[in-house]
Amino acid sequence: MKIFSTVVFAVAVAQQALAHYRFLGLNGSGDYDYIRLYANHYSNGPITNVQSTDIRCNLQAATTTGTLTLAAGSTATFRTSIGHPGPLLWYMARAPSVVNGWDGSGNVWFKIGQTGATFSGGQMNWPSNGLSSVSIRIPSSLRAGEYLLRVEHIALHSASSVGGSQHYISCAQLKVTGGGSGNPSPLVSFPGAYSPNDPGILINIYYPVPTSYTPPGPRVWQG
Repeated sequence: MKIFSTVVFAVAVAQQALAHYRFLGLNGSGDYDYIRLYANHYSNGPITNVQSTDIRCNLQAATTTGTLTLAAGSTATFRTSIGHPGPLLWYMARAPSVVNGWDGSGNVWFKIGQTGATFSGGQMNWPSNGLSSVSIRIPSSLRAGEYLLRVEHIALHSASSVGGSQHYISCAQLKVTGGGSGNPSPLVSFPGAYSPNDPGILINIYYPVPTSYTPPGPRVWQG
């Protein structure tokens, strides 16, 4: 009976992990060559408390990894396997000097992109659901320097109650070259950018079917 229970538990954990996803292999690199490793990377588990410091770069994320040199205006691509409905969001934060070892605290984060919902025939659709890779262009006017790049997908299939949204997050370290003299705004903090009651987080996407949707967080900086 003990062996049977152990097997059942193992199968349940495996099934749960398969339903979850990560963002890995920045621009064809190894899984975590430039991405900060976090404590639940084996289970692929999400963050559900938007007021926790884990909402910044995932559960107990490290503050050190490799730093990828990337020109402003070029593209950053991650492997993934998104398996839930919800928005895809992108943020960056400029380090005071060297990004390796910097924790990303304070009002330093700005949004550089997002993909929300589309609506057709009375249905709410999510273009990011089912993607096996995701990409973002680093703003051309971004000042040269070292940055954190934060990719986040918010699964909303269980978001009709507080704490039901699932946040899948990775933070990569970049050294941005070229660029211009842009001043990103608005700047927000993690935690702080989201509230548990934000309508983009606390939402029933099934019934009644919403007719509009705005992702949480600040507006996108168009740099």
